[in-house]
Amino acid sequence: MAETWHGLLEGRSGVDFIKTFDASDYPVSIAGEVHDFALGDLIPPKEAKRLDRFILFARKAAEEALGDIRLDGYAPERAGVVLGSCVGGFHDLMRQTEIVRERGPDRVSPWFLPNMLVDSASGQLAISLGMTGPNYAVVSACATGSHAISEAVHVIRRGDADVMLAGGTEACIHPVILAGFCAMRGLAQESSDPTRASRPFDLTRAGFVMAEGAGIVMLEEIEAAKARGATIYAEVLGAGSSNDAYHMAAPEPDGDGVALMMKVALESSGVQRERVGYINAHGTSTPLGDAAETKAIREVFGKYAYDLAVSSTKSMTGHMFGAAGAVEAIVCALAIHHGVLPPTINYVTPDPECDLDYVPNVAREVEIDVALSNAMGLGGHNGCLLLGRSE
Repeated sequence: MAETWHGLLEGRSGVDFIKTFDASDYPVSIAGEVHDFALGDLIPPKEAKRLDRFILFARKAAEEALGDIRLDGYAPERAGVVLGSCVGGFHDLMRQTEIVRERGPDRVSPWFLPNMLVDSASGQLAISLGMTGPNYAVVSACATGSHAISEAVHVIRRGDADVMLAGGTEACIHPVILAGFCAMRGLAQESSDPTRASRPFDLTRAGFVMAEGAGIVMLEEIEAAKARGATIYAEVLGAGSSNDAYHMAAPEPDGDGVALMMKVALESSGVQRERVGYINAHGTSTPLGDAAETKAIREVFGKYAYDLAVSSTKSMTGHMFGAAGAVEAIVCALAIHHGVLPPTINYVTPDPECDLDYVPNVAREVEIDVALSNAMGLGGHNGCLLLGRSE
């Protein structure tokens, strides 16, 4: 995550022309792909070859989380995983479909079904790390990562576990998924400069950019973390969840569902809205979505909304779907820990409907105590996490 964090602060975009397959015949041929992905000695090559890409992303992200926090000596039955994904092992699903069509049903891999399921990644983490506590997947479209972390927090608060790995993983850059989003006409079309395609809150924004990746955090009860001298990046103060109950693909225009989830997060935590210093917005760069989220922020925070710093790191990463909420929660934790806010790049032409402080184009050094991470997805799913500095 360190490389990603520094890239965000430098305002570097990871969006480029798709390299994993030929997308020249598609209306859109750009995405935020993970390049030079190396597992090192984490997984034996023979095992890695049979695992879907979304599982490999999860294994790598979990290794980084564990290596950073240095958690030793926990009881396996008190350690668990809540990890989500939108599409799960889609690459292997399509690969095995081709094998059935071209070579017959008896050539399908015995690893196919255990590899394809959305909960395969959480299961693989448990197996590789020896975690025998609560383990399951969360699926709520692009709110998945946020909901997974929220659920893991509740597991600990219920007393069902002492430590939890939580987050989201997504490997969705595939010809079929790209074709589906092209058919929905929600993607940004950019034929000359891919890095300019995602421009949240800008008047000229014209759609989102597909991306892949994973974000996983290690959660534990805060006094236990302090007692063992762990590096605490942030504390989860509260969480909110709602549904627009409006449309499977389009956001509710007034952002009522989004406003509700933020209100729930604030009320559940007892945090006064004026303590929030930064919002990492869902901000996908769609005309309707960005406007609705801005309305929701104004609804919740009133006049104070204009004193808030709001940025969308999707301007640099693209939209990682089921991993987005987790990755962006990590960004909020790092913003609190380091005292610097990542920018919204490609912000050139202000939109009268989007009139907040979007930290345009350049990172900003500022000490904040509380940050909010927003996530919304197809089906009207909304989830947010309220993070604060550990006292």
